[in-house]
Amino acid sequence: MTDPFAELNAALPDHYIIDRELGRGGMALVYLARDTRHERFVALKTLRPEIAMALGRERFLREIKLAAGLQHPNILPVYDSGDAGGTLYYVMPYVEGESLRDRLDREPQLPVDDALQIAKEVAEALAYAHSHDVVHRDIKPENIMLSGGHAIVTDFGIARAVSAAGGDKLTQTGLAIGTPAYMPPEQASGSGHVDRRSDIYSLACVLYETLAGQPPFTGPTAQAIMARHSLDAVPRLKIVRDAIPDELEVVIERALEKVPADRYQTSGEFAKALTAASTGRVSRVTVGRRRSSYFVRKRRLLSIALGAVVLVAAAWLILGKRGSATSASGALDPRRVAVLYFGDLSPDSSLRYLADGLTEALIDKLSQVRTLHVISRNGVLPFRHSDLPRDSIARAVGAGTLVEGSVDPVRDRVRVTVRLVDGSSGADLLRRASFEEPVGNLLLIRDTLATEVARVLREQLGEEVRLREERAGTSSTEAWSLVQQSERIRKDADVLVQANNVLDPQDPGALELRGTLRYRRWQLARPPDPQQASALLDDARRDLEQATNIDPTLASAFATLSSLYYQTKDLQGAALAARRAYEEDAYLGNAPDILYRLFFTSYDLDQQRQAQRWCEEGDRRFPRDFRFLECQLYMMTRLEQPDVPRAWRLLAGIDSLVPAPRRGVIHLREQMMVAATIARAGLKDSAHAVIERSRGTPELDPEQDLVAMEAFVRTLLGEQDEAIRLLQRYVAANPEHSFRVGGDIFWWWWDLQKHPGFQALARPHS
Repeated sequence: MTDPFAELNAALPDHYIIDRELGRGGMALVYLARDTRHERFVALKTLRPEIAMALGRERFLREIKLAAGLQHPNILPVYDSGDAGGTLYYVMPYVEGESLRDRLDREPQLPVDDALQIAKEVAEALAYAHSHDVVHRDIKPENIMLSGGHAIVTDFGIARAVSAAGGDKLTQTGLAIGTPAYMPPEQASGSGHVDRRSDIYSLACVLYETLAGQPPFTGPTAQAIMARHSLDAVPRLKIVRDAIPDELEVVIERALEKVPADRYQTSGEFAKALTAASTGRVSRVTVGRRRSSYFVRKRRLLSIALGAVVLVAAAWLILGKRGSATSASGALDPRRVAVLYFGDLSPDSSLRYLADGLTEALIDKLSQVRTLHVISRNGVLPFRHSDLPRDSIARAVGAGTLVEGSVDPVRDRVRVTVRLVDGSSGADLLRRASFEEPVGNLLLIRDTLATEVARVLREQLGEEVRLREERAGTSSTEAWSLVQQSERIRKDADVLVQANNVLDPQDPGALELRGTLRYRRWQLARPPDPQQASALLDDARRDLEQATNIDPTLASAFATLSSLYYQTKDLQGAALAARRAYEEDAYLGNAPDILYRLFFTSYDLDQQRQAQRWCEEGDRRFPRDFRFLECQLYMMTRLEQPDVPRAWRLLAGIDSLVPAPRRGVIHLREQMMVAATIARAGLKDSAHAVIERSRGTPELDPEQDLVAMEAFVRTLLGEQDEAIRLLQRYVAANPEHSFRVGGDIFWWWWDLQKHPGFQALARPHS
């Protein structure tokens, strides 16, 4: 049997040996490992690739040292940290015992004395850390271990390291730092200042859960939970558990105040208040004053809070029913739905824009139904004019239910016909459903179609299929119609961009369209005035970021954002946005570009295992794209063992696939990478011979990229002085060049960092 951890073990220092996986969190994967040097078991945690990608090696390791300096009996120390072939890791003691989450899973409500002891010990740990300017930022039951009758806080400073090193970019791409159920309003909004009082709020949420059996705020989505932290009053503990002393409830209420200035200002103060509450020494006057105002607002909101709990439970029940693509018998899952592009039956194809718009609106509407898995518009686009049998299309996309339809003009009205098809057999499931609406009321047509399809799906699946209306959308028929037509005739869409009074600023589709048009204009017809060009790019970025904030499922907007970030040298942003685009919709029309960008950003950021993953994915899906042979060649310069015969075969394959007009410079570039592989193999003379054949002319290589690549090969050969001479030539031709990627020195130049010549080159850009 192969060792599932062989690759990671090979990259880690020799004295660490992975034994098994212990768990997975929002930021890291946790392994039980043996530290053979000290003959002990340790918990070794590796950062998730998307987190590590956003941070950069040097910044994370610099920040993690602060956590390693914390020494307190209720804080789990950091033993070690490092970089294992692009995988950032840190090492902590392996604690015999269980987490607070484990105990709450077994015992949802703890005895009051136990809950108070845990909270006070965590508060003491926080007070010590805060005195050393370290804020945890992710206090939750999973990060509190129970061992020997005491609470020990884990992962201290990890979230701080993430935030300090690049948390803002993670937030832009939907990866929040912290856990929604325990996240204070200022942390959830991303706009407030996170400090020691934020940890106090999170600890109060944990204490509340240990007493009540659930956190103070719950909801069906992370966004809903975070909104409740900001807007809702804290539900009364005594309604759930009457034995809780009034004094303790008052202390918890104060720690859960929305405004940080209204909470306890230090963890030590919070711990003292908990001790006082446990002995009944909290001022009765304070209790009475806070309780009277509390009763007024809580009676008003009690029914709402209870209703929210019921809705949350219902949502989880529905989620539990969601099926996979196939059933146990191999049949296609009917809850996996593909909406095929509607046909335009008008004699002059004048309703094509409407047919497309209705199809895509229906995909969007059905995608909001939790019980369904709806194939994206890019997943069904290849079958738009296909003659394939319907069951073949269903098998291609793995859909158990197909939705087909058509749009037909009837005098001054539009008739829409829709039917459902069984994916496994290709047979109609129900009789056709048709309706007619006036031409001028396109939004009514759109919404009626969604309702009608939901009805027939409800009949077919035998369960409720309720459309949610939470996503922002335009209420203007004119705007919606214009957006659909502009998708078909993009060359006329500049008119739409200027009509800001027509577009709804909260419509994510319109924002994406405008941002994309602005970015394309910047790319293709950049204003000659640098300030105008910069303003145009900033406007495009704001539109696209706002669109993805409103609708985090907009894969195409993330794809465009990725390209924009890459153009502005923000590799972490480009990688994270591209990853979101691919995760949301792997069928995007520019999927090869996204995969190639994911490869190169990972390669440049020295996330080599991720780079290898994206290279393999690209080669699997797009074997005729030369770029996914190129990436295999690059992998031999860092992660993979150098295989010189294979390198030459890859170069031959690239030459056979590259279009003739581009073949010259690409051949030289990839041949230089063959030289790098030969250098890594220790064949110095052969590497020199290939270098000589790989140099370009000013006409072929005006920006002297081949010069920089040769400098890299020279570092592999140990020829640092020659590498510096070449880099001096390169910088002379590219004076704005920076040798840093994401704040760190690009790994190609690590061996040159102590060379005085390199320090002189890199200093202006540090």
